[in-house]
Amino acid sequence: MTTAPEPAHRADPARPLPYGLVATDLDGTLLRHDDTISERTRAALATATAAGAAHIVVTGRAVPWTRHILDALDYDGIAVCGQGAQVYHAGEHRLLTSVTLDRQLAGLALAKIEAEVGPLFLAASRDGLDGEVLVTPGYRVQEGPLPNLEIQNPGDLWAAPLNKVYIQHPTLSDDELARTAREAAGDLVGVMMAGAGVVELLPLGLSKATGLSLAARRLGVKAADTIAFGDMPNDIPMFGWAAHGVAMANAHDELKAVADEITASNEEDGIAVVLERLYGA
Repeated sequence: MTTAPEPAHRADPARPLPYGLVATDLDGTLLRHDDTISERTRAALATATAAGAAHIVVTGRAVPWTRHILDALDYDGIAVCGQGAQVYHAGEHRLLTSVTLDRQLAGLALAKIEAEVGPLFLAASRDGLDGEVLVTPGYRVQEGPLPNLEIQNPGDLWAAPLNKVYIQHPTLSDDELARTAREAAGDLVGVMMAGAGVVELLPLGLSKATGLSLAARRLGVKAADTIAFGDMPNDIPMFGWAAHGVAMANAHDELKAVADEITASNEEDGIAVVLERLYGA
C-alpha cells in the first residue's frame, strides 16, 4: 500500500480532488478480523493516493502494537498512534511526537473511579518505540500476537512514562465503565472506549483529532480537505475534526449517530465502497 507524502502532486490536475487526506482507523475499519486488508481496499487507497490524496492511519494502538501491521502492509507514511499521543513515521521507523500521561493525575483519577465502582483491573502502555504494555492480574488481554508483559505489583505500572492506562471492571459493561469513569474523573483525564474490553485513560484533551491535526499540518492538509473512517466512540473527535466522517456498518451506535455517512462493514470493503465513488475505481 502506498502513500502520497505530498498531497499536492496530482495525477489529473484538471479533476477536482474530493479530499486531500483520507484518514482511516485500523481495527474494525481498515483491517479485517484477521488483521489484513482486502485487495479491493488496497486498490481503492492506491487510486486515491495516485489522484493526489494522502492516506494516514489513525489508531488507538500505541506504536509497538501498530508498526508490525504497518510494515506488513508496506505502509511508509505517517501514522497517528496511541489515541493521538504518538505521530509515527512508518517509513523511517521514527517517532515524530509523543505525549505522555501525567502519572500523578492518572493515579488520582483511578482512585476517584474506584471509589465509585470498586477495584479495577489495570494495564498500561509505556511510552516509546519499544514501550511495553504492562498487564496486572485479572486484566483480560485480547487474543492475538500483541506483546504484553505481566506484572504482579500494580505499583510497577508507574515506574516509567506512560501514554495511557487501560481499565476493566469485573461486571460493568465497557459503555457503563467509560461513562462512570468520565463522570468521576473526566476533569483529570480523558476517557475513551476504543473497542471491546478497551476503556482507556489518556492525557486530558488528547484524542485522535489532536494527533491527526498535527500529522495533517505536516502534510499541508486542512480539516476541510479530510475524510475520516472509523468504527468506535474514540473516532468521534476525529469525525468532529474532519470535513466528512464515515462510519462502518459494524460501528458503535455512538459513532453512527454523529457520522455524515455509513458505509459497508470492514469485512465488506466499506472504505473501498466510498473511495471508489469519490476517486473512481
